[in-house]
Amino acid sequence: MHIYYGDGKGKTTAALGLALRAAGYGKNVVIVQFLKSRICGEHNSLPQLPNITIICGKPAGGKFVRDMNDEEKRETKASHDKSLIAALELVEGGLCDLLVLDEAIDAQKLGVLDAGIIEGLIHNKPASLELVITGHSADEKLLECADYATEMIKRKHPYDRGINARHGIEY
Repeated sequence: MHIYYGDGKGKTTAALGLALRAAGYGKNVVIVQFLKSRICGEHNSLPQLPNITIICGKPAGGKFVRDMNDEEKRETKASHDKSLIAALELVEGGLCDLLVLDEAIDAQKLGVLDAGIIEGLIHNKPASLELVITGHSADEKLLECADYATEMIKRKHPYDRGINARHGIEY
């Protein structure tokens, strides 16, 4: 199990790099993205590879969780849980060698992803499954379960100078 976490850029990039490597060796890859409402560049390129599946949980109204009302949070949680369950069905069916749960740490901490489903996966993960989980702040309990734990630390970022996210670089 890999954990890529921290406030620096590169968590999703590292996870997708591993996905690309695994797919290149014929492994079946499932990527589940949480909390992301906009189309990212990887949504255009990765589906062209026959052994990569991308599943996106949809935030209600395309909003950040902090801007959602309770009903929108419930809708978002239902969408995210449904996406994760769909991915786990692929795992159980032997159709997934590498499972990437992008922003799952944050979705769980924000209450829009069922913590019990994630914990069940971590503690009952098939030995043959490579699991990657990304997010901003991994707790000690999660880090103890990991085989790889990489913290991305932001030292500088263009956003700090008022430069907005750019197509093809940040998303």
